[in-house]
Order: sequence, then C-alpha cells, then structure tokens
Amino acid sequence: MTAFLISLLALILGFFIYGSIVEKFFKPTNAPTPAITKRDGVDFMPLPTWKVFLIQLLNIAGLGPIFGAIGGAIWGTSVYLWIVLGTIFAGGVHDYLSGMISLREGGKSITEVVGKYLGTGVLNFMRVFMVALLVLLSAVFTVGPAGLLEMLTGIPLQTLIFLILIYYFLATLLPVDKIIGALYPIFGICFILMAVGVMGGMLLTSGEAMPELQLANLHPKGDAMPIFPFMFVTVACGAISGFHATQSPIMSRCLTNEHLARPIFYGAMVAEGIIALIWAAAAVTFFHGTDNLFAAMTANGAGGVVYKICEGFMGGGVGMALAMIGVIICPITSGDTALRSSRLILADWMDLAQSKIKNRLIFAIPMIIAVGIITQLDYNSVWRYFAWVNQSVATIVLWMGAVYMSKKFEGQAFFVSLIPAIFMTLNTVAYIIQAPEGFQLSAIIANVAGLILAAVCTLQFFRTCKQNFKLNPRLN
Repeated sequence: MTAFLISLLALILGFFIYGSIVEKFFKPTNAPTPAITKRDGVDFMPLPTWKVFLIQLLNIAGLGPIFGAIGGAIWGTSVYLWIVLGTIFAGGVHDYLSGMISLREGGKSITEVVGKYLGTGVLNFMRVFMVALLVLLSAVFTVGPAGLLEMLTGIPLQTLIFLILIYYFLATLLPVDKIIGALYPIFGICFILMAVGVMGGMLLTSGEAMPELQLANLHPKGDAMPIFPFMFVTVACGAISGFHATQSPIMSRCLTNEHLARPIFYGAMVAEGIIALIWAAAAVTFFHGTDNLFAAMTANGAGGVVYKICEGFMGGGVGMALAMIGVIICPITSGDTALRSSRLILADWMDLAQSKIKNRLIFAIPMIIAVGIITQLDYNSVWRYFAWVNQSVATIVLWMGAVYMSKKFEGQAFFVSLIPAIFMTLNTVAYIIQAPEGFQLSAIIANVAGLILAAVCTLQFFRTCKQNFKLNPRLN
C-alpha cells in the first residue's frame, strides 16, 4: 500500500510543482481566447471551466487508463514508476503543449500546428495519417461496445452498430454544447466515481494485501517481454498518448482564459494518470500477482477483468453498472470525439468554416460511411499497431513542442519538451524493431537503433534551432 500511496501523492504534487514550471514558460495572459474572438456557435464557444475539464478528461481517457494500465500491470508494480514519471514529465507536458499552442494559434488542429513548426512534409503526412487513424479508431470503438451490448441485450450486432453510428453522426455534427457539453460531464463524473469506488474498495473494505514496489520484470513470459520498451508502450494513455493531441484543440476552442490551460490540459492528464495508477494497483492486488492477472486477461480479455475487479471491490449491482460505463460508454465517447476531431482537421486543411451545417455535412457524411464500411472488415491485424502509432504521434508532438518553445522563449525552456521527445523516440523505435508485430529483431539491435535515431533527431533539432530560430547564443 505504501508504494501506491506515495505514487498517488507524487502525481498530485507533480501537477502543482512541475505543472507550474511548464506554465511559467508560457506566461498565460488575460487576452481574449479563440472561444471569444472566433465564436461561431458550433466549435468555438465558451463553456464553464468545470464542464471543459470533465469533457477533456473523458475525451482523452476512454479505455486508455483502464485497459492500458491493466495490461502494464502484467509486468508488476514497476508500472507505477512509468505511470507517475510518464504522466508528470511526458504526458502532462504533451497535453499542455498541444492544448496551449493550439489556443495561441487560434484553436488550430494539431496537424496544422505541427506542420507550421516541423515543415510542409510533416504537415501533409499528419493530415492524411491522423484522419485515417481517427476514423479507424472510431470504427474499433463502434464494434467493441456493440458486441458487449449484443451480449447484454440480445439486440443484433448490426442494429447496434447502426445506432452507434447515428449517435456518432449527431455528436460530430451538432454544436459542442449540445450532446458533448450536455452528456460528457455526467459520464465524466461516473468515470471518476468508478475509479474512486475501485480505490475505496481496494483500500478500505477488501482486506486484500497490496503488493509493494518491485523493480523487476514479473511478466509471465519473462525476458521475452522486457519492461523496456514493451511495458511503456502497453500503458500508453495512462502515461502519454498522441491521441490526446487530437482532442485538446477541441477544448482549446472553448476555454475562456489562458490561465485555465494548466488545470484543464495538464490537470486532466494527471487525473488520467491517477485513474491509471488505481487500475494498475487494483489489477495486481485483486488477482494476487501477475501470473493470475495474465491468465485472466488471456481467458476473459481486458473487459472481463474490469468487470471482475468492479464486482469484487464494489459489489455486483454497483460494480456491474460502473463496469459497463467503463467498457461501453467510455469507448463510444472516444469514438465520437475522434470523428469530431477529424472534421476539424479536414476543415482546417480545406480552410472551410464550420458555422454552416452544409459545410459540416461535407465532412461528416463521408466519415460516417467510412466508419460503417470498416466495421464490416477484418481490421484486427491493423489495430495491433495502434498502441505504437499512438506513442509515435505523441513523439512527433513533443518534437513540435520543443521547436515551438525554442522559437518563442529565451533560454532552455525547450528542454521540458525535448527530453521526453528524445526518450519517446528511443522507446517507439526500439519497440517496433523488437515487437512481434514489428521487425522481430533482437533487443540489442532495437535499443541501438533507437539510440541512433534519437541522437540524429536531437542533432537535427539543434541544427534547426540555430538556423531558423536564432537559439539563445549561450547554446551556440
């Protein structure tokens, strides 16, 4: 229990201490935000701060801090360290930068922001890549919940898929304060209560002995699944997620003051890290170690593990209700905002104002059709790459953040983004070279390749800074 409580405290302190350090570089002002200056009644509009926070949390979370944390817990309690350090020094920085830079760039989508600071080639790649990725994600987050609802209700799968797609269409099309602004705060509260209920049951009523921190690889497959890079990529959204960079601009268009960026963007990531920590601890505690957890994941899947934990720590009725929120509602709320983000990316790309409904239909209709088609295909082999792709997007955004900070701020402010960018480059390259779905080469080759590419990117970063942004003379 001590390791869990210290980790929990570290996350809270990270928000106040390191979050404040990152914020100081940006020097938030009281200047009018895009929600005021570009208000269109659809995407750009001021919303209450508490609503923006809950919407942002639900947007970025989904199943990530649940399934990713449970998967990461198979390596043992060492996952606590990555959740804590990753959230504070990588995920929180990533989310704050993507949200705050979007805000200062007039609410632009992350693709446009990345392209502005990393070049036209990256811009064109990110535009196509992100829309395709978000449409795929929406399709996966349609079939998964529909399958669970079919088991619970007996309603045919295709009927449920059709109903979810209608909801996606409306949520993508309507003003942000309608479906998203009305329902997400409620679901966000339920999402938080789910985690709090699990933590309370685990700490106060279960009588289960929580394992303490062990700096060892406890994965049942041992050395075949080393902690680095496999556990880091598996945890994904519970520590850092590129998907968040597509969601933060949605809320940057609703903030009424720059001073709210830290509690909304950095704060929501810390909240997600806390939720991930709770689920990781609950998994290793409830199943009495990694061997049993791995067996349960193999037999029942992550959704089944969530249900068992909720039932065990909170009781059948309440546990089941909250578990269903976690594995059905949360992915749906990620699917619809993924499509909304895709619409905004396409609108920024085509420079087409979204105040008129016909302009929104131009993007919404083809996307819904594409999602419907993908739900009928075998996309499982493609989906295995999502965790890696998600981390790769986060890496690109961190590099963008480092370039932005080197241009906008004096001194070494860019290091808050540069250091996690270097680590994430090493991590993602080492993973894809070593992973079963990658090149399946040895760990030594994978790690050396990661180090080489990270060094090349770092050298290019400093070269770019010196040539284009007149880096502080002390670093020349």
